[in-house]
Amino acid sequence: MSRNDRVVAVAGTTPYDITIGPGLLDDGALLASTLRGRDAFVISDDSVAPLYRQRVVEALRDARADLRVGHWTMPAGEASKTLASFGSAIEAIAGAGARRDATVFALGGGVVGDLAGFAAAAWMRGIDCVQLPTTLLAMVDSSVGGKTAVDLPQGKNLVGAFHPPRAVIADTATLRTLPARELRAGLAEVVKYGAIVDAPFLDWLDAHAEALLAMDDDALAEAIARSCAHKAAIVERDPFEHGERALLNFGHTFGHAIETEQGYGGLNHGEAVAVGMVLAARLSERLCLSSPAETARLRGLLQRFGLPVDAPTGLDADALIAHMRLDKKAQASGLRFIVWDGAGRARVLAGVPEDAVRDVLAS
Repeated sequence: MSRNDRVVAVAGTTPYDITIGPGLLDDGALLASTLRGRDAFVISDDSVAPLYRQRVVEALRDARADLRVGHWTMPAGEASKTLASFGSAIEAIAGAGARRDATVFALGGGVVGDLAGFAAAAWMRGIDCVQLPTTLLAMVDSSVGGKTAVDLPQGKNLVGAFHPPRAVIADTATLRTLPARELRAGLAEVVKYGAIVDAPFLDWLDAHAEALLAMDDDALAEAIARSCAHKAAIVERDPFEHGERALLNFGHTFGHAIETEQGYGGLNHGEAVAVGMVLAARLSERLCLSSPAETARLRGLLQRFGLPVDAPTGLDADALIAHMRLDKKAQASGLRFIVWDGAGRARVLAGVPEDAVRDVLAS
């Protein structure tokens, strides 16, 4: 690890470090330092594995000649984050003879991280998982905090477990092979942190938008570290999402409903969250909590990053609301949304009238 790498410490009952910097996938000493035993198992997808899996395997073996290293590759994309894929991953881990002190390395974006983390949580009732995120979205969101899951046709992330990682190692050099659309999707989650808890961060993002889109190493590392620090602090205070951690779902109730209704084949997660944040801001307006100017500011920043800000045409409002009723944030008392009183001031609001949600979707 170089002196320029950033480290964000996640405290709590299962503390771990998030290490951020270029070239970390080749740092065998860093990778091997996370291991408790002699078994390592790399889970990736067919987009990322050809680029980076062999480098990770070789770095591990160079650092630890005694290691047994196995691997399994899944088809890329949200449509593969299923119970069937989960079962295949478990069978592959079993076939490799992984023991209780084995470590799963989740090499890829959020889909890989979610599924690999869930497999690690389930195998022998829980083995270590090291997250190696290769997308900006995964680096700032899904790799941190230990929420793992797979999707069902009825909704996103409905089957899973809380399973904090042993470590998160974010090699920013992998972002250079990221398609522009995926980079922008990650920036939606970065914007989210400014929206919910750090209004000055929105100003910083606005000032550094060109550098971020050009994948400037320093700008990206700062944005990732700042986002991870916010998420780490929230997760430390609320590890199982009983309260404050729900704020991290700003925009996600709308976004997940859109993704589900589109069969995970339309907007990607970051794009859906961008639209969802604007809809959540408009819902806040509708409930007289915030001003149109705040919504316009958020909308403008997301547009600057090339993200969609309007719901796709042709989606049925009733179908979207039906998905929201099944959302994990819903309660028996009614729909629950993360709303805001303006930038940096998000809060949980239960019992939101469905008519208000329908009005926002219709407008």
